[in-house]
Amino acid sequence: MSGGVDSSAAAAILKEQGHELVGFTMQLWDQRRGINVDENGDPLPSRCCSLDDVYDARRVAEELGFPFYVLNLERDFERDVVAPFVTSYLSGETPIPCVGCNSRLKFASLDRLASSLGCEKVATGHYARVEFDEATKRYRLLRGRHLEKDQSYFLWELTQAQLSRAMFPLGEMSKPEARDAARQHHLIGVSEKKESQEICFVPDGDYAGFIDRYLEAENASDRLPGEGEIVDSGGRVIGRHGGIHRYTIGQRRGIGIADERPLYVLSVDADRNRVTVGSSEELLSSEFTAAGVNWIAYDDPQQPVHAEVRVRYRHTAARAVITTLANNRARVVFDEPQRAITPGQATVFYRGDEVVGGGWIVKR
Repeated sequence: MSGGVDSSAAAAILKEQGHELVGFTMQLWDQRRGINVDENGDPLPSRCCSLDDVYDARRVAEELGFPFYVLNLERDFERDVVAPFVTSYLSGETPIPCVGCNSRLKFASLDRLASSLGCEKVATGHYARVEFDEATKRYRLLRGRHLEKDQSYFLWELTQAQLSRAMFPLGEMSKPEARDAARQHHLIGVSEKKESQEICFVPDGDYAGFIDRYLEAENASDRLPGEGEIVDSGGRVIGRHGGIHRYTIGQRRGIGIADERPLYVLSVDADRNRVTVGSSEELLSSEFTAAGVNWIAYDDPQQPVHAEVRVRYRHTAARAVITTLANNRARVVFDEPQRAITPGQATVFYRGDEVVGGGWIVKR
């Protein structure tokens, strides 16, 4: 329970259905560390583990009449989510921490808690669906019914064991319907809450600034990349950058080079401390390698898989052929070139509404 409308509505729906509930809020980020502050040293507004959100979650549990606990996972969150996020940016990647947070931290922790408390299921406010396929004897992960809020992209790492215990009460609903459910159960304090679109522990969306402050707080500013070259696609030096962690593939603004044509970041090379820029057309690519592949629809396939593939959350899935490689890797080849395929991002394989599997983009 985050204290937001989605998890609160999910709890209300399950309570109405007659389920016995135990509510948990995960304390993930220590706001007292002073990392998320503005130039005046004042705390930035945050939707990650704020006291207001914890209080809201507790009030919802009290109003619906079930026990509520706060689970401190700050150390796990920093080790498994925040530190890899920083390292990924310093390596020239553009990470998406929400996937690993869902599967490796939230669901894993809730699964252990559910087992210890004798609970049969783990429920969250994600807009996704899970079904059991009698023919294959496997659990299927499906898109949320209303695609504008579908969050299946963030859940592709879930295992069959985790899916067997997962419940997504909002999977058939739209966001307005979830708000209506909260209102109908008199959860007025959360029903009108705004939702955050940023990574929860970077409330202002300034990832480079967060990394600067985080490493300074860790007395590790020496890990920050220094200035380096900006080159065109032919290798000609045309400018300087102030740190590769300030750039991501597809970026146009903030490059700082005047040119007769729009320039975009084509690649970020940590080993050479170099950023390559070029035209929009040069961002197109037809294939990439994925690592850490998790197949949901079946065990490791022996034949190439035809699917619709997304290379970032807002990307429109495009047709591709996926061929498995050794060590849980796969080669993805699109029918048509796609724009700004970015190492560090998640790629998710769909067949219609079903999530077939997914992985991490490691090479264009």
